[in-house]
Amino acid sequence: MSIPGSWYLVLSAALFSIGAVGLLLRRNVLVMFMCVELMLNAANIAFVTFSRMLGDIGGEAIVFFVLVVAAAEVVVGLGITVSVFRRRKGATADDLHVMKG
Repeated sequence: MSIPGSWYLVLSAALFSIGAVGLLLRRNVLVMFMCVELMLNAANIAFVTFSRMLGDIGGEAIVFFVLVVAAAEVVVGLGITVSVFRRRKGATADDLHVMKG
């Protein structure tokens, strides 16, 4: 008894929607990064689902590269967030103008 691929795609769409709404509504930089990570993981679920449905390994290879890009995004994003936190008490998306030279 296997779960149909359409259920995974619905889960992926729901997670992506939650991440997109969170990204648009929240102003906290850390929450925004978590929403982007949620959206990337939703895309990974869709890639793996299509890979399984088509019997091809291409989707799993793309997931590997998405994970590498997500790790790089976290490193750069947290570096910027830490530098803003050092200058101000809190960090919102509106406070990133502090980084101008």
